[in-house]
Order: sequence, then C-alpha cells, then structure tokens
Amino acid sequence: MVVAKTCVHLLALTPLAILLSQVWSVARTGGDALGADPVAEIEHRLGLWALRFLMLALAVTPLRQLTGKPVLVRFRRMLGLYAFFYVCLHFAAYLGLDLRGYWTQVFEDIAKRPYITVGFAAWLLLLPLAITSTIGWIRRLGRNWARLHKLVYAVGVLAVLHFWWLVKSDIREPALYAGILALLLGWRAWKAVAARRKAAISRPRTTATG
Repeated sequence: MVVAKTCVHLLALTPLAILLSQVWSVARTGGDALGADPVAEIEHRLGLWALRFLMLALAVTPLRQLTGKPVLVRFRRMLGLYAFFYVCLHFAAYLGLDLRGYWTQVFEDIAKRPYITVGFAAWLLLLPLAITSTIGWIRRLGRNWARLHKLVYAVGVLAVLHFWWLVKSDIREPALYAGILALLLGWRAWKAVAARRKAAISRPRTTATG
C-alpha cells in the first residue's frame, strides 16, 4: 500500500513538475512552451488538473462497487486533496498572475463574471471538505462527516459549469467532463434508488418473521 500511495503521489505531482519546468524554460529562454498567452495556459492547466482529480475522486466509489475491491477507497481522500491542491494553485495563479496583486478586484470579478462566481463557490465548498479530511475530524463529526462530504457533488457541478462558461467557442472538452460527471452522479442515484427498493421489499418480510 505504501508503494501504491507513493506512485499516486508521484503521478499526481507530475503535471505540476512539467508545468514548472515549462515556466522555467519560458522565463529563461523566452520560448513558447506555454503558447502565446502563458498566464492563461498556466491557469487553464492547473484548473483542468483540479477537475480531473475531482472526477477521479468521484470515480473511486463506482469503481469499488464494480470491482469489489474496497482497497480503492483508501485513495479517494488523497485524490480529493490533490483536487483541492490544484484548485488552490489555479486560484493563486489567477490572483497573482492575472490580477497581478490587485486582489480587491477579485470581488468585482466574482460579482460580474458568472464563471468566476461559480468557480469561487466551488473553491469555498471544497475548503471545509479539505479541512475535515483528517482522521480526527472524521471521528469528531461521526455520521455528519459523510453528510458534509456530499457537498463534493455540488462542487463537481459547479466546477464543470465554471469550465463550460469559461470556454467561449469550443465546448467539446467541458461537455466531455459534464458527461463523465453525469455518469458518476447517475450511478450514485441509481444505487441509492436500488438500495431503497431493496429495503422496502425486505422490510415486510422482517416484520413477518420477527
């Protein structure tokens, strides 16, 4: 398990390492490794990896149920924290590179630009999930921990919406993530309905034999 988690950490940090190496290359040589608009490329790539890790974290439960391997759950929290890590970098790049220190403008952008509004809302909802991701918080919150962490579904919707509204013309990529999210949430809805039906069917039998 230690080896597997180490591999996940290395793979999760690889996109950041590649991006930093390209930033260094552009700063040192003035090349075009980040395209014509380096700031936009940095923000886009960090945000995209945040969305990917969020989708991976949401995919853990369906994969566990399909494969029958509960060990997969051990990676869910790690993937969720990497989603938060990359979205924080995405937000920091927006503040530091796009606004260039004029941080008070962020409130004006939140009010006027819907895609920033929903993106900021997604970050705010992820914040308590990241804070309460430790074993200590799981014990303190008890059953409320699971209820709180269902906010990740809303985060997924807001993140996809943020991406969709950000793209001005070609919506194929955000549409792909919207489809993936629909499948992941649809699976959960189907399992929940199936579990309720099973409970409704078995309840009278339990009463009759009790």
